[in-house]
Amino acid sequence: MTFVSVPGTVAGSGMSYLMVVFGYFIGYMGVAYILLPLYYRLQLTSIYHYLQERFGRSSYKTGALFFIVSRTLGATARLYLVIRVLQDLVLNQMGVPFIVTAIFILLLILAYTFKGGVKTIVWTDTLQTTFMLGGLIACVIYVLQNLDLSFGEAWIRMTDLGYSKLMITDINSPGHYMKHLLGGAFIALTMTGLDQEMMQKNISVRTLKDSQKNVVTLSVILIFVNFLFLFLGGVLYLYSNDHQLALKGDDLFPTLAMQHFPPVMGLIFIIALISALFPSADGAITALTASFSLDILGIQRNPKLNEAQQTSIRRQVHLVFAGVFLICVMVFHWIDNRSIIDLILKLAGYTYGPLLGLFAYGVLMKSKLKETLVPVVCLIAPAFTWVLADMMPVWCNGFKFGYELLLVNGILTFVGLFLIRKKSEIN
Repeated sequence: MTFVSVPGTVAGSGMSYLMVVFGYFIGYMGVAYILLPLYYRLQLTSIYHYLQERFGRSSYKTGALFFIVSRTLGATARLYLVIRVLQDLVLNQMGVPFIVTAIFILLLILAYTFKGGVKTIVWTDTLQTTFMLGGLIACVIYVLQNLDLSFGEAWIRMTDLGYSKLMITDINSPGHYMKHLLGGAFIALTMTGLDQEMMQKNISVRTLKDSQKNVVTLSVILIFVNFLFLFLGGVLYLYSNDHQLALKGDDLFPTLAMQHFPPVMGLIFIIALISALFPSADGAITALTASFSLDILGIQRNPKLNEAQQTSIRRQVHLVFAGVFLICVMVFHWIDNRSIIDLILKLAGYTYGPLLGLFAYGVLMKSKLKETLVPVVCLIAPAFTWVLADMMPVWCNGFKFGYELLLVNGILTFVGLFLIRKKSEIN
């Protein structure tokens, strides 16, 4: 799991973001040694079936719906970012409206989905990773050579300008190092360990030990890759400063690659962008289709539906989600946030919090719940979290929540579930 949908989009976050990455490692350890043993022991096909076995049908449906909402918002935010970059750099000059671009891209994704197969996905995922990492390394080398700097010299300059500061110690700042560390840990735990698409790949591995090995290996690789992305962000800002360019946020890397770097660098950027777009968006729509069909509609448990009818329903659901993706992309376009990665992490704090609370309560507590009240608690907790985040600067002398807001949301959900427990079953 990584939030770098376009190379360099987290660049401007500064090296303090690296504390989030270290948090990812901690979160992945939780996935490997807490959640995976649970999933393997119960032999789950959908991880949300755990909620049904532990609490009941209402909790199961609630968990699945929150996954669908969370995945939809995160995937469409990343999709919007890619479409916007293509629109700003190429298609605006051709007079193509944004909505036409969005529709065309989604139609291509649908065609890719219906024509592709498992072998296609394996190859495209491999190409995506190759192009992304190759482009990343090529850009770092080019910018360092252009600035006539070594790695160490670039680091010293970033330190002088405040780009390489690892720890922000101001407790009121949303970038405080412990907030980033905690936020990163629980973002990784929820957006990987409680995400059906991500976990389906892991629980399909033959043995628990092999699955854990895969997760731990991935976590180590992600630290290295994200560090490179952050370092690229720093040298891009050095390049921008040296050439007196007023660029920042999501516009930094695309504008430099297409307008200030040699054409070959722009080509590498476009190839990486396109290669990342299709498997990522296709995987998200496919996962959402599967979850909605299995967890919400329950088509595989309906004896009245034969295989052909189930396939037909899944295709209809797939088309509906493509339409939902289009609507969400247009909403993000209307909002016009220039730092989408930050927005994705903030949205995760609100939408994944109830999932965190549900699974945490299931693992840590023994009591059952009053099932009809579970959806109510899971709706109230994010709403109360939003109010808390809005009012904390007023109540606590400027204190602001960072990415640890997800943990706060999960705790509030946990407390709410504790209040609706079935007391008669408590020892």
